[in-house]
Amino acid sequence: MDANKILSADFLDILFEGRNKEYGAYELRRNYTKRLTTALLVTAGLALLIFIGVIVGRTVAASSKNKVKVQEVTLTDVKQEEQQKIEPPPPPPPKQEPPKIEIQKFTPPKIVEDEKFEEKNEVKEQETITNVGKIDQEGIKDPEVVNPPKVEQETKVVEAPKEDESQVFTKVEVEAQFPGGEAKWSQYVQREVERHIDELTEDGQAGTCEVQFIVDKEGNVSNVEALNLKGSKLAEVAVNAIKKGPKWIPAIQNGRQVKAWRRQKITFKIPDEQP
Repeated sequence: MDANKILSADFLDILFEGRNKEYGAYELRRNYTKRLTTALLVTAGLALLIFIGVIVGRTVAASSKNKVKVQEVTLTDVKQEEQQKIEPPPPPPPKQEPPKIEIQKFTPPKIVEDEKFEEKNEVKEQETITNVGKIDQEGIKDPEVVNPPKVEQETKVVEAPKEDESQVFTKVEVEAQFPGGEAKWSQYVQREVERHIDELTEDGQAGTCEVQFIVDKEGNVSNVEALNLKGSKLAEVAVNAIKKGPKWIPAIQNGRQVKAWRRQKITFKIPDEQP
């Protein structure tokens, strides 16, 4: 570019001197301010339109709320179904007493003197008697129907025989049981034997000791006695095991708890004699 034109030339002309101005960059830089102004104006216009739209929308919504919409309502008569009255059932017919039958009082035959004879006490013939009772009663003469008069009789309540509290049953329907059954009894006996194993071994008396005792209605044990091996350590251990043990389940007879005898066996074997 000539020196005379530099002072009056535009900055873009100096920048793009000797370059391809038709490539596009030259035009973009030259029209940058114009395009920026146009974009700002368009943006401002759109923002103004949106603002106006919001204002108008709120105004229309507010005006629609103030309007009351009235709809025509038609009233119709609703017929209510009448409830059917439930009539109570008719009362039961009165009880009718059966017709009374003629009854003639029975008079036992008695020999009296003629002066003391009364006709009303005369014994009538069998053909003339219909029904015989304890009183005289007027009614229908019907030899086939017997209607004795109503006689108030004393009602007696037969009391059940009183239970003998001291009775001890020897044979019952269900025998007294150790609480928990035979399995718990075996465990209990084993513990008692193990507690006295040294004494039993030293005594040297092995075998089966049968103990007899009484179990009352509450399950308490009394009258404990060894039936065999008396005087042995095994008999002593067996008796004490019954006495110091828990309460038993009472025996049952006729559906009730009773006081009854019970026999229980305790077996002990000396360890050296075991196979």
